[in-house]
Amino acid sequence: MPSETAASPSPARASNSLLLSKGVARLEVTLKLTTAILAVAAGVYTYLGVRELLNGSPTTVFFAAVIYSVAVSVGIYAFWIFLMHFMPHVVDRTGRWLMFGCMLLGSLMIVAMSSWLNASALAGAAAIQQHLGITVQNYTRDLDTANSNAIAAQGLLPDIQLASLRFARLADAERAGSLTGTAGSGTVVQLLTQMSGQLDSLGQEVQASGKRVSVLFEQGGKHLTKMRELISDRGPISARSDAFATESLALTGIIANLQQTSVAPAVKRAATSLSSGFIAPAAGGRNADLADRQSAVVGKVESSIAAQAASLSDAADKILATPRVEPIRFQTMSPAEAVLRYAGDFIPSWAGAISIDLMPAVLVLILCVVHAAIRREGLPAVSASNMTAGELVAALQMAREVEEARRRVPNEAKVEDATAAEPSSLADENVTPLSSARHTK
Repeated sequence: MPSETAASPSPARASNSLLLSKGVARLEVTLKLTTAILAVAAGVYTYLGVRELLNGSPTTVFFAAVIYSVAVSVGIYAFWIFLMHFMPHVVDRTGRWLMFGCMLLGSLMIVAMSSWLNASALAGAAAIQQHLGITVQNYTRDLDTANSNAIAAQGLLPDIQLASLRFARLADAERAGSLTGTAGSGTVVQLLTQMSGQLDSLGQEVQASGKRVSVLFEQGGKHLTKMRELISDRGPISARSDAFATESLALTGIIANLQQTSVAPAVKRAATSLSSGFIAPAAGGRNADLADRQSAVVGKVESSIAAQAASLSDAADKILATPRVEPIRFQTMSPAEAVLRYAGDFIPSWAGAISIDLMPAVLVLILCVVHAAIRREGLPAVSASNMTAGELVAALQMAREVEEARRRVPNEAKVEDATAAEPSSLADENVTPLSSARHTK
């Protein structure tokens, strides 16, 4: 009895194999229908994605996109149907690995010709919006930096005003005779008044520059506000992108004007002219003693002016050493390009796009598993590869006994036929023919 179990599959295993076979047959239409629907869906999204990449008349773009999407749908459907029909029945290891290689190669080709376009259709608008948002952040940073550089010279205004006020007070003091000891408006007063006037003019220029910087910064803020409104708008993304490009061009010009509006170069030039261009006036005193005192005061004023000029020049050099802002230039992008550039931020969209194309791969693997189970359930429960030596000897002995039994069956049939023929011949010998009996009589 155990030998019979090892030689043939059990009824339960045979029943499972039959059920799996029937299930595969019943689901064949479902598999084809599912694959066709997925291929059509991939073709539709491929059409939406490729339409953004084509240029030309609307009719040309439409037909070109339709032809490409139809070719993609047919190719995807044929590829997976081929695998569903052939791959589950390739049982040898080499052939199975080759089929897996073909499936991997085909999947890569499908991703290359369809999936990234599907991702473009699914997330293209969002990717462009993200591109616009990142650009706005960069422009905001550039505008703030340019404004900071431009108003940095405003920090020199208090020093300039204090220096101007100091020279003006010294001039007033000299009118009372505090510096030379002689009251009046002579050479020293004129020199101090002149220096105060120059510094006061420089201060006014710095103040005017601050006002211009403030106006430009306000205009830049308005452009940034408009750009943010375009990002959050619900209109067509292409139209919003074009309007965004116009705003970005205007903002770039404002940033450049901000950098040119900086008064630091003017402060540097004024400080240089104060020290290097200083010419000491000749003493105009009525006597030699007053002229000497005036010359001494003029020398001190010259030293003070040189120190003040050096201080302003150093401060201006620090401002001028700040790197200039190089505003970025906005580049319009198609949805496909934006999806590729910001692929890491749209992983869910990429996963959905790829899943539409590669979902049949799961069905192919399921078919491989089911067909392997069918073949396994249909084979004997025990094979020679996993039998022990004793089991193998018993099986051979049983096979010999079966063969001997088959040989005995014909011999026994012949003996039975001969036994049945002997009574018949004996009966024939005891029977006298009628013709012989008549002649005897």
